[in-house]
Amino acid sequence: MRGATTCWPRSSSWCSSRSSCLASDSSKPQFWDERFRNGIMPWDFGGVPPDLRTWLATPRGPMRVLIPGCGSAHELRYFAELGHAVTAIDFSDVALQVALKVAGPFSDAVVKADFFKFQPAAFDLVYERAFLCALPRSMWRAWGRRVTALVRSGGVLAGFFYFDDNRRGPPFGIAPELLERLLERFERVEDRLAAQSLAVFQGKERWQVWKRRL
Repeated sequence: MRGATTCWPRSSSWCSSRSSCLASDSSKPQFWDERFRNGIMPWDFGGVPPDLRTWLATPRGPMRVLIPGCGSAHELRYFAELGHAVTAIDFSDVALQVALKVAGPFSDAVVKADFFKFQPAAFDLVYERAFLCALPRSMWRAWGRRVTALVRSGGVLAGFFYFDDNRRGPPFGIAPELLERLLERFERVEDRLAAQSLAVFQGKERWQVWKRRL
């Protein structure tokens, strides 16, 4: 859930009720600190999305999982309880405080880090939800390169992608053709409309799984 130099649209309640946004540069931790502190979180599903539950219902064996821009990190606990080695990262101190409470006994998996500077070994799975769409479009190529480096050969990028041609954001919608170019080292193996979306993403959010080519 990171990046941009404008506010989340007022219609989606990502801005404050005052005449202007709180912090206006969402590439900075302060943008997210203020929204978590003030409870302005229309991107927060508040639990584990049904599509992820369905996907994980198929036995897959233990995976190393990365959740970038984890926010409240509800999925972290679910992955961990299924036996996966999960790491959830965020650069907002206030978001991390929330994540630590949600993670409970798995709080050691919550790490303060910048996605673009984080240098771990490659993962079996990078989980995407409300992260790419929060990045300014000027950062998308860097996101594509970083995801390619973070997913091992044969591993997957799986999660939710917001498709729209809106000019103002975040959330910034992406065109399917552009996503394919960003993920040129991947093959899309699953694609369907999200079973349940929040209002800000309604009708424009898809569950997709992309497999990293060998």
